[in-house]
Amino acid sequence: MRRTVLALSVLLAVLLVTPGAAAAAPSGGGWQPAPSAPWDRAAGVLCDFPIHAEPISDHVRFRTLTTAPRRELYAGELIVRVTNTATGRYYDADASGSALVTYNADGGSSWQVAGPTLIGFRAGGGTLPRGLWRLNGLYRIDFDAAGYKTVTTVAGHHEDVCTRLS
Repeated sequence: MRRTVLALSVLLAVLLVTPGAAAAAPSGGGWQPAPSAPWDRAAGVLCDFPIHAEPISDHVRFRTLTTAPRRELYAGELIVRVTNTATGRYYDADASGSALVTYNADGGSSWQVAGPTLIGFRAGGGTLPRGLWRLNGLYRIDFDAAGYKTVTTVAGHHEDVCTRLS
């Protein structure tokens, strides 16, 4: 736990001293666009009903900090419209968190995040129940090489988007 808190503190320090890294889309200094694609999931995969997700505002950028190991910093506004396609009910989810991503040699990765993001969990696919979750706060997400997700929350909360759309 202490290591996670220290790592997240370092992330926040990087974000605070990097001009434009937190709220606005960064530009210059090696920043590149990191667009998000729309996606669909059938009923039962994440939610009990089919969902469609599509960015309605996407200003996310990334820059590579190191290549061995590969570490990338992501920042910028991302608003995703998530729609229950069975009812038409939708939610515009703010997923504008900033993240420091470290890619592991074994194919896994570790994400240290400050702010909101969206993440889906299939049944048995991680430490949260099946669903589409909006995480907000300070947390770490570890992906193993097989895709199992472990969320460690330092401070913040989780919101089940499926419940919001049902």
